[in-house]
Amino acid sequence: MKQTVAVIYGGRSGEHEISIRSATSIMLAIDRDRYDVVEYFITKEGKWQPRPILPEPGGNPGIDVAFPVLHGTYGEDGTVQGLLELAALPYVGAGVLASSASMDKDVMKRLCRERGLPVVESTVLLRDSLDGADPAVLFPYPMFVKPANLGSSVGISKVRDAQQLSAALELAARYDRKIIVERAIDAREFECSVLGNDRPEASLPCEILPSREFYDYEDKYLLDEAGFRVPAELSAERMAELRRLAIECYRAVECEGMARVDFLLEKPTGRLYINEINTIPGFTSISMYPRMWEHCGVSFSELVHRLIQLALDRHADRQKTVYSR
Repeated sequence: MKQTVAVIYGGRSGEHEISIRSATSIMLAIDRDRYDVVEYFITKEGKWQPRPILPEPGGNPGIDVAFPVLHGTYGEDGTVQGLLELAALPYVGAGVLASSASMDKDVMKRLCRERGLPVVESTVLLRDSLDGADPAVLFPYPMFVKPANLGSSVGISKVRDAQQLSAALELAARYDRKIIVERAIDAREFECSVLGNDRPEASLPCEILPSREFYDYEDKYLLDEAGFRVPAELSAERMAELRRLAIECYRAVECEGMARVDFLLEKPTGRLYINEINTIPGFTSISMYPRMWEHCGVSFSELVHRLIQLALDRHADRQKTVYSR
């Protein structure tokens, strides 16, 4: 008997359009011999629009598992995951804690440091205390200024001097009240896909070859000029280290289902740093999460199937937990 998957996409974040593209790819890849699909599109204003409109009032009629494809705020940050927990619905991807902790770049860095994992030096500023802020007292220019809770490089600036700092802070503050400033390093950029619940696996990593100074929103989604190497050109030892760190980062935030872990390899020192972890990585036609698994022999369709089964397995395991005396 086929199971029904509810694909939830769109959303209120700055990554609304990317969510639509990812969801479209996923729905095309879902094996319709195994699964039926219902769509829940969320407008930029937060209105849910079931497609098709289901006639049954209330509840979760006919849904076996939810597949949130909501990048960024109000989707990748634990909010929708909490809603699905309350509805007692199995769902693809990380739980509430991992989603929230991974979304916040500052919290993610702190959890990684606690486990002895390498992250680039950074500091945190709040939107209402930006006047007179000078991160240059902690580390020299250049530096990156980022909203702490957003993805797809939205709101990120590379700052080369004090004159550029104010505009960069103002831009980041449009997207979040919490701003992270970190030392910019001359680095190669890598990504590694992770899949699994209690026993996660890491794919062969890829190297990103930006067409611009860094891999920003335009380079990711608009210009179609960035290059990729799959697998990355790394020594066997460095390849193993990167894959190990990807899994350790995944475990540090207690992730489940899937994530893409991004890395920086500092050219002058050869040091490898964890940059961030994305618990709902892109699934567009150019996204690297499914590409890396395809290179490892896992097709897009099979990857989607595995993710759905991981969601059902986790839900079955959680059903063993007793919540009352």
